[in-house]
Amino acid sequence: MHKPMRAALAATFILSAAALSGCGARPDRSTTGSIPDDYRTRHPIVLSETAQTMDIPIATGDRALTVAMRDNIRGFAADHLAKSRSAVQIMLPAGSANAATADHLRKDIRATLVGAGLKRDQLIETRYDASGYGSSAPIRLAFFAITAKAGPCGEWPEDLVVNTMENRNYHNFGCASQANLAAQIANPMDLLQPRGMTPIDAEQRYVVIQDYRAGESSAD
Repeated sequence: MHKPMRAALAATFILSAAALSGCGARPDRSTTGSIPDDYRTRHPIVLSETAQTMDIPIATGDRALTVAMRDNIRGFAADHLAKSRSAVQIMLPAGSANAATADHLRKDIRATLVGAGLKRDQLIETRYDASGYGSSAPIRLAFFAITAKAGPCGEWPEDLVVNTMENRNYHNFGCASQANLAAQIANPMDLLQPRGMTPIDAEQRYVVIQDYRAGESSAD
């Protein structure tokens, strides 16, 4: 092989090696490989203790709770039984025009809560300054429970065009899904640890097996 030919081939090999080494050092950002960030890390679901409250509107001169109020109180008690074992605070207004009415109705509220399954020693009565409420100060029920919550959505701190070109999730991606999951989950502890399996129902298992065998016999 002539010397000029060998020199040309050597130069070709050198250029090819340089091109390959360049590809290894700087991958093409337009490829659709793996997305470098995870929305579950960027918008984590966090378990925290939060107050669950309900306001009961009280009109001056009321002598008893309405049917709708009793239903709301029972619903609040059911929510407490499902989420918490803490005490329930009955916060009565003080210094408002309807304070005397609220004090009269507290017995009715306590009886409704106990009738819905709460224990008497779980109920704690407190008072709050309602002098600025006039005659519209409510009675507030409250308890603390562990709830699941994701961070705030709707934040756009980065340029979407840049993120799209680099094949990355934009900042707000997945936030709504995380927030909806946190709001819908019945037991927040399921996010930390799966529940134990319940015992088998031997009678139901026997019925299922018999139905399966009957189906096989009819197929034959």
